[in-house]
Amino acid sequence: MKLIIISGRSGSGKTIALRVLEDLGYNCIDGVPFQLLEQLLDSVDPKNNKIAITLDIRNLPHEASEIEQLLLTLKAKVAMEILYIDAISTELIRRYSETRRLHPLSKQKLSLSQALALEKELLKPIRKNAALEIDTTTLSIHNLNERIKIYLQGSSKSKLLIVFQSFGFKYIHPEDADYIFDVRFLPNPHWEEKLQKFSGQDQPIIDYLESFPLVKQTVNQIENLFQSWLPHLENNNRNYVTIAIGCTGGKHRSVYLTEQIASRFKNKYQVQIEHKCLRSQ
Repeated sequence: MKLIIISGRSGSGKTIALRVLEDLGYNCIDGVPFQLLEQLLDSVDPKNNKIAITLDIRNLPHEASEIEQLLLTLKAKVAMEILYIDAISTELIRRYSETRRLHPLSKQKLSLSQALALEKELLKPIRKNAALEIDTTTLSIHNLNERIKIYLQGSSKSKLLIVFQSFGFKYIHPEDADYIFDVRFLPNPHWEEKLQKFSGQDQPIIDYLESFPLVKQTVNQIENLFQSWLPHLENNNRNYVTIAIGCTGGKHRSVYLTEQIASRFKNKYQVQIEHKCLRSQ
């Protein structure tokens, strides 16, 4: 089991960092009480499990010695790394003035600058055990994402998930699609009585559609389009893209094209296939 602890002062970007880890496949928990940490680790499957938590002023023990003991206990149980995120105090004050949120130590009737100074002191035991420190004073959200991804996986690129969907315009319109292709112009097996009972996954439909050069041309052109575009989507830190292909009923042409095009990307990308209308017919 691997445990990543995100810590740092309030307003530094810990929540953003936790979202990055979630995108990388970690089970993420924000603000779990320190008293429950051991119980949490004992309750999850230790095999191939990656957990990320925030450990900060909201959920730390009060004494430095308790913090040190907590870290020793966690290290004995799991492979643990601490990512410490901070920014200069003037920048944190500016961020607080924009969001108008209360600092967690504001209940102690401290000014914001006093609260930040005390928080820095209280987090020293965490900071000195950090494997990586990131100063977000001048970092954009994109830069912070990139910095964490490079540290954890050696590259800022996530492995892109491509979701290929087939659907029928007669029944639905895919609201979650990034790209939609209408293939109703292709020859329709529905008008061949002996083919109506099959779907685009069945050999009789495959043989029928592959007999038309226009079908092969359409498959090739959609593939070529995304072979060109997908690297740019990856460079923009996209985690997934949804490509929907529709025909009239979502049973023959769209299913065939979805299967064919998806098969051409399986070696390089994570691929998921969804046939929206097959089960409803």
